[in-house]
Amino acid sequence: MTQLVGLDVGTTGVKAVAISDKGEVLARAEHGYPLSTPQPGWAEQDPEDWWRASQAALSEVGAQQAAGIGLSGQMHGLVALDAAGRVLRPAILWNDQRTAAETAEIEERVGLERLVSLTGNRALTGFTAPKLLWLRRHEPEVFARIDHVLLPKDYVRLRLAGEHATDVADASGTLLFDVERRGWSDEMLESLQLPREWLPPALESPEVSARTGAGIPVAAGAGDQAAGALGVGVDRPGALSIVLGTSGVVFAAMPRFQADPGARVHAFCHAVPGGWHAMGVMLSAGGSLSWFRKALALEASYDELLAEAAAVAPCSDGVLFLPYLSGERTPHADPNARAAFTGLGLSHSRGHLARAVLEGVAYGLRDSMELLGELGVRPEAGRVSGGGARSRLWLEIVASVLDLPLELTAVEEGAAYGAALLGGVAAGTFSDVHEAVARCVRLRDRIEPDDAWRPLYDSGYARFRALYPALEPLEET
Repeated sequence: MTQLVGLDVGTTGVKAVAISDKGEVLARAEHGYPLSTPQPGWAEQDPEDWWRASQAALSEVGAQQAAGIGLSGQMHGLVALDAAGRVLRPAILWNDQRTAAETAEIEERVGLERLVSLTGNRALTGFTAPKLLWLRRHEPEVFARIDHVLLPKDYVRLRLAGEHATDVADASGTLLFDVERRGWSDEMLESLQLPREWLPPALESPEVSARTGAGIPVAAGAGDQAAGALGVGVDRPGALSIVLGTSGVVFAAMPRFQADPGARVHAFCHAVPGGWHAMGVMLSAGGSLSWFRKALALEASYDELLAEAAAVAPCSDGVLFLPYLSGERTPHADPNARAAFTGLGLSHSRGHLARAVLEGVAYGLRDSMELLGELGVRPEAGRVSGGGARSRLWLEIVASVLDLPLELTAVEEGAAYGAALLGGVAAGTFSDVHEAVARCVRLRDRIEPDDAWRPLYDSGYARFRALYPALEPLEET
């Protein structure tokens, strides 16, 4: 039986899966590693931890017998290497917030309109380019020794197969990449005075980027959201990928490059050659429910909280929750936004608050879907994944708030599964990404919007929107 392996280098650990050429999961393994926060708002990791965990996970799923390997991982992280390939400092991660001054500098140097037309995005603190400017300003001795810059999964590729490479989907999140033309942007590099020689070749996601010592082809791979979208079958326009993880994502495959003029949603290359995607990201989706339990209901299980929420009528008797616990990305791009409960009265119970959290996250996802609609996205359904997708109640709420059927896939292995599909294309098991998805991704359930809930949630969403300034396109600063 042909065995294909996918590896996802995540924020809390790596996950490896081995699948057959029919998409059946043959083996899985996970290994965690620590996150360092040396100062408030900072987030760093030791790339060597990624490699140690990856070695263990790959060994446990039998990667040495694989026909092909695909890679995925957390996006935007900065791995700085010297001329000998040594890591110069801990990697600065996607959720690191130290670069506010550098993001403002980038938008001033390039101009917001030009920045969006080139990169599909505005400068955000999590992206890679502001991290390099921060190093130049605050750690010049490290900056002076840089010879190579890699993204997290690409460091694992270097250790696995000895090649410097990345893919167009992951490179799209660096703010150094011309997303429409699918190549590094000389204009961005010149504007920021960064050497082109630091950057690896950017390949299409299913291309062979390297071979292991045993000759196994390693696909270029993709960032976690693009790979995860493949894993639920979103390889072309039609269905959305909706992720109810710690963060929340609404992801649409696009037939051509199209950037939101206000950069309220991201525009990146997709993991499908010649394809793009638009994506809205909210920072605290499942993270909101996790916070609620830890802060206000530690003695209760998630099942108990969800049962209490299910006993409450839609719209939580007027209670609303803004899910901005750590700021917000889409649609506000506001790191200083904060969460709130409103509408509380003496009659409200813990169940009202729990349901308000579920509904507030659903409203936040609708913010992203509304913006995708402005780009012409007309989805048929949403393919939902992430820990929150285990709650039937939450799925019913999200389906009704979005007025969109939600579908669950037979296999729920996330980005590692999509990476394995890319590994299959690199190995020649599949002719292309579309064949890989068609042969391996199957549906197991569908949740329809509740006709009685929909008008209630339309009213609730209008109240939710009124709690934050109107969603106008961002003006150039």
